[in-house]
Amino acid sequence: MEVAVVARGAARFFDDLGTGTNTDAEWLALQMALQVAQSLGEADFDLIGDSLEVVRLVNGASRPGSDAAAAHLARFEAAAADGRPRRVRWIQRGQNLAGIALARRNG
Repeated sequence: MEVAVVARGAARFFDDLGTGTNTDAEWLALQMALQVAQSLGEADFDLIGDSLEVVRLVNGASRPGSDAAAAHLARFEAAAADGRPRRVRWIQRGQNLAGIALARRNG
């Protein structure tokens, strides 16, 4: 798996993250975005993603439907203890700058 994160106008790519499902990749992207924001020392930041399932879980609007989803959510919550986003927001895939950057990179 590979994911991209866009922060402060710059795309960052994370490669060779193992194998998994599309949903696993969405969780990894959110986790990496959280780590990037925390590493930049941002006190107030939003995370944006195009997986409605993941965004709803993180925001508490739905409950994990599988052990895998519960494990992803627990990892995110543990990491967010070091700096929680103001909000996690859903956007359409075509508006997701990280997804666009990844698609352009892969041509």
